[in-house]
Amino acid sequence: MAAPILSEGFTLGLPVGLAPRIFLDGHIDTAQRMLDDKVDISARLPDGHVDIPRMKEGGLSAAFFSIWVDNTYGPGTAYRRANALIDTVQRLVDTHSDVELAITAAEVRSIVGRGHTAALMGVEGGHAIENSLDKLEALFGRGARYMTLTWNNGNDWAGSSLDPQRSGGLTGFGRDVIQRMNALGMLVDLSHTSDATFQDAMAVTTRPVIASHSSCRALASHPRNLTDAQLEALARNGGVVGVNFFPVFLDEHFCAQYGDGTVRNFVDADIPGIDRLFDHIEHAVQVMGIDHVGLGSDFDGISVLPRPMKDATSLPLIGRGLEARGFSDSDVRKILGENFLRLL
Repeated sequence: MAAPILSEGFTLGLPVGLAPRIFLDGHIDTAQRMLDDKVDISARLPDGHVDIPRMKEGGLSAAFFSIWVDNTYGPGTAYRRANALIDTVQRLVDTHSDVELAITAAEVRSIVGRGHTAALMGVEGGHAIENSLDKLEALFGRGARYMTLTWNNGNDWAGSSLDPQRSGGLTGFGRDVIQRMNALGMLVDLSHTSDATFQDAMAVTTRPVIASHSSCRALASHPRNLTDAQLEALARNGGVVGVNFFPVFLDEHFCAQYGDGTVRNFVDADIPGIDRLFDHIEHAVQVMGIDHVGLGSDFDGISVLPRPMKDATSLPLIGRGLEARGFSDSDVRKILGENFLRLL
């Protein structure tokens, strides 16, 4: 049964009345499967984490499809790769009437109100713009509403948390990128950045930023995770962190066992349970406040999920688990999607 059309009862914050919860995932890597493996996510797939039937079954109303440009792409190819991924998402919405592209919170609400799925886009890897503000604007014009300044590789103007060759902060051009993103209304995404780049970006930005798929370093000391000081800075800025579901980022033991790249050969008994994900969500809320925490699963970009999660159909466990930890309906709505929607 389609969700009711939501014609009234909204504020700029939470929907009221009988409005359904909106689950907005800040980061899924499904677009690369659509492009490289030619999978049709309008049909239920036998593998992976996300397709439209499983999104609907799990209540995943909206998701940022990552326009991920990995480090094998460089000058002359990176920007083309980003556009090819955007083309793939555009084909999905052009050919399937129950999937619609969204760039604003109002559009997400309207799409969900029609019982459809909202597809958003965010660029992952600042090298995709090939050191060109014009290319940055072009990607924004095609619908990308955030950009991570780096992926695991640093670039000419920003350092990455996992790139020892480029772990420093922003250059002058990097500061120009932040300022142009602010002017466009494109969210600056600080997942993957080095600590120095994070600090520099926070000093430059005049608008709220996000970390679309990062967890808490206080609970798992992976450099991809955010320190409490960084979480506090995001909160002061008005931003949002999307807690990542990857066990390597959630659990010290699992990271020690498999964080060196052997994660695909994990032993089931070593996988942390979903309570460890809740620990990170709860810690982020304690440090930042309820208005600054969301979810960025990294679906289809990671090889394992916390037990017993298997794919997007497992998402109802999130709402129930948060309620069991004492979060109110209003708080759960904020974590599931309203906090990200506020920034849109």
